[in-house]
Amino acid sequence: MSSRFHVAGIGNAIVDVIATCEDDFISKHALNKGAMTLIEAERAEELYALMPPGIEMSGGSCANTIAGIAALGGQSAYIGKVCEDQLGAVFAHDVRALGVHFDTAPIKGQPPTARCLILVTPDAERTMNTYLGACVELTADDVDEEIIAAAQVTYMEGYLWDRPEAKEAYLKAAATAHDANRRVSLTLSDTFCVERHRESFRDLVRGHVDILFANEDEIMALYEVDSFEAAVEAVRGDCEMVALTRSEKGAVILAGTQHYEVPARTFGRVVDTTGAGDLFAAGFLAGLTQGRHLAECGKMGVIAAGEIISHVGARPERPLARLMEQEL
Repeated sequence: MSSRFHVAGIGNAIVDVIATCEDDFISKHALNKGAMTLIEAERAEELYALMPPGIEMSGGSCANTIAGIAALGGQSAYIGKVCEDQLGAVFAHDVRALGVHFDTAPIKGQPPTARCLILVTPDAERTMNTYLGACVELTADDVDEEIIAAAQVTYMEGYLWDRPEAKEAYLKAAATAHDANRRVSLTLSDTFCVERHRESFRDLVRGHVDILFANEDEIMALYEVDSFEAAVEAVRGDCEMVALTRSEKGAVILAGTQHYEVPARTFGRVVDTTGAGDLFAAGFLAGLTQGRHLAECGKMGVIAAGEIISHVGARPERPLARLMEQEL
């Protein structure tokens, strides 16, 4: 079957608000450093007012990945729920301007479009507080089966697993993709997300996922082991392909008996780790859908991640396609 899209993503459509701060701001306001914490509307307004000046852009984990794939020349589509409000219009315009197909029907009225308040400390760690807003309205009805069936890979974020309606959307998409002989991929998203859903995540990986993305802490949390090596042995065989990121140690790619270690790539000082995993997935999936060798897919992932962490924000500042040509 011919593919209209290289990758179709399903995720939480969020506007990112990113600012830098000192560690004392994190402690003073009782924020959970290095994690993504879900907050309510009142807390979102309070924290937004307290944050230092920053930048605002369309985002969300999966949307960052899809934007990265588009920047690498891939044809991509995105499914996510926004409100018919100002931030919703900004999100839709930004994503479409990148060449991403996005036509999920917006909500009219309440709740408003989601936003993620991201604070970056001097160690480049990001602390995220997210008000999901309209994201919670994503259901199986929003999954366009024609888009899923026309994509080589469907990519979904672990954060979707927090709500029953979103789980149904995920499972519908996975079934549609497999019926069309396509691949399904999942990113575990966050260690706290893994701890909330450990057993169901394991079942999901074994039964519905072909390509799994995770960082070192997430994969260790999934299998409740104390070492990365033990996690590698535990996950091997649970799905077709596994791509594991290890910060400055690079990445490890597994597929059956194949095992590739890819060194990290940086472009100057590490400024902000926001989106590093998202762009690693973008580089990897771009390479995979181009038919590249798995080791080269991993290299594309670390290059894309290396570019993102060299500046504030989860969208590339350099032309990614040209950077790949230079680095590969």
